[in-house]
Amino acid sequence: MPGPLGRFLERTFRSTEEANRQAIVALADPRPGGRLLDCGCGDGEFSMALAARHEAREVHGIEAVPDRVRTAAGRGMIVAQADLEARWPYPDGHFDVVHANQLLEHLRQSDHFLRELRRVLAPGGYALISTNNLASWHNVVSLMLGYQPPPMHVSNEVVLGNPLDPLRGHRFGAPEDSHLRIYSFRALRDFAEYHGFRVAALRTAGYYPLPPALARMMTRLDRRHGVFLIAKLAPA
Repeated sequence: MPGPLGRFLERTFRSTEEANRQAIVALADPRPGGRLLDCGCGDGEFSMALAARHEAREVHGIEAVPDRVRTAAGRGMIVAQADLEARWPYPDGHFDVVHANQLLEHLRQSDHFLRELRRVLAPGGYALISTNNLASWHNVVSLMLGYQPPPMHVSNEVVLGNPLDPLRGHRFGAPEDSHLRIYSFRALRDFAEYHGFRVAALRTAGYYPLPPALARMMTRLDRRHGVFLIAKLAPA
């Protein structure tokens, strides 16, 4: 969307992504000397920031896109170019922390993902997962207007269906970058518990179209309708 409104929405979108990353870091517990796995690690920049917070001894990542694998490895990560929808290349109970930010919505085999996550998580370990919130007010309002909710993609090539979406017309760098499943606050909790996790924390970050300071206040008052879901999971 061109013009001042489009620029405002784009800035809000980017600042909300950063607020989500900050909220993930705030939920992290240091695990000095432990192992961290970042699923869908991308270029590894946020993986390394999260590893610093955890004081991790080893930082591992799984990533499917070759260019991203090379960049993450260049940051000092141990990166496997692997399919998250197949068996992960790690032994049982290998990691103290497993992280996945903006990944769950891309997966066809989401049940397999949580089973593998639980398998590779060490006793006493935990997972941090963040994904889009279907019940965010911007998605609810989009449906009321007859528009596609922005995180619910109808194409694996291009973003379509909502004239207010700042990413409308954006072409995906890879087909796997499009979204397949979007979760509500209750659905993510139920899904985690079904797969044998205890939900230690579940909150949201961002509150469109509010800037970060106001958004933080609103997600404390109304934690079910923020933009991004963040769950801290421990084996039950």
